[in-house]
Amino acid sequence: MSTDVLVVGGGPAGRALAGACARAGLSTALADPQLDRPFTATYGCWADELPAGIPESTIAARARGRAIAVGTHDLGWEYAVFDVEALRAHLDAQLAGVEVHAGRVSGPAGPGRVALEGGGTLTASVVVDSAGRWQPLNGTARRRPGAGAPVAAEQTAFGVVVPEEAAAALVPPGEALFMDWRADHGEPGWPTFLYGIPVGRGEVLLEETSLARRPGLPVPVLRRRLLARLAHHRIAVPDGARTETVRFPVDRPRHDVDGVLGFGAAAPLVHPATGFSIAAALGLAGPVADAVAAHLPDGPDAALAAARAVVWSPSARAVHRFRRIGLEALLRMPPAEVPGFFDVFFALPSHQRWAYLTGRDDLGGTMRTMGGLFAAADLRLRRRLVLPALRRPLPSNDGVGAPT
Repeated sequence: MSTDVLVVGGGPAGRALAGACARAGLSTALADPQLDRPFTATYGCWADELPAGIPESTIAARARGRAIAVGTHDLGWEYAVFDVEALRAHLDAQLAGVEVHAGRVSGPAGPGRVALEGGGTLTASVVVDSAGRWQPLNGTARRRPGAGAPVAAEQTAFGVVVPEEAAAALVPPGEALFMDWRADHGEPGWPTFLYGIPVGRGEVLLEETSLARRPGLPVPVLRRRLLARLAHHRIAVPDGARTETVRFPVDRPRHDVDGVLGFGAAAPLVHPATGFSIAAALGLAGPVADAVAAHLPDGPDAALAAARAVVWSPSARAVHRFRRIGLEALLRMPPAEVPGFFDVFFALPSHQRWAYLTGRDDLGGTMRTMGGLFAAADLRLRRRLVLPALRRPLPSNDGVGAPT
């Protein structure tokens, strides 16, 4: 049987969109091979990004944001960390009326149709790929790059969860450490930073993070650096402490497959400078569903075009391009200069930092931030910011501050 909307992928973005479509009066199906599996990642966003309708019960902790580059910067914003179990329960409660298929989608099978592993197809007027970095309906994304082509730039991280009293030397109660670029891990080479956030229940996640690299910095290197950093600050990791591993691309092109809407991390809504995407996905779910409902009477093509216009307005496309240029600048920057770059960025006025970090369709704000950054930079940093816009993407960072 055909439905109005088929959402492939049951993560937070897919669940949010499927629920929003059902509430908009659309017959909706959700396909995921393991819909009952728990959310394992830690999700957070700036508190002012939280969309309407997200209950406070889904928030595990709130804390004031701070960053350390060369100096220390109070970001002036509150950070919100989700209780992933409560968030999943909230999104599940919105799935009333959604038809669930516990199958793995292997690829497209024609207009409005997807193939299931093991046989069978599902059909819908509007098909959505919300399966994260795997993008099962985007064959181009799954091909290996040819010789000389850039490999994916990835954010990688390794973290441990410790009691908040143990973490207090780095993350005092009531604070969230957005970035700490000090090389307290004692290693030269590719720069990494500490990300430290309260996760509720009296615990703090401490995570050694490589913001972006081609290819991603190996997780064993991050684990070694994290343990060395914590030892430097006399922070003991309890036996059996919960750990977290992160690895995802930050430079995927826009999902642009005929007959399919990319949504969530598959779109990609991932911010190349932070890796954040959940606030954007939760906030766009309702408007995308409303666009489909309003235009489906004019046909599937009209509904899909309207949904794409919500996700990728002209200004959002332009902002995405500027952010990608910023990412290339960071990938080409000598490792020793990275903390200085962030020191200049964090010293910008709050509204400029906010526009760049959150305004995915705020073209004017993004351009003003980039102009402010250029004005505040010295001549060397200005060259680092401008030249990547004139060059092809760097194929690989191997050999540039590479660890052993």
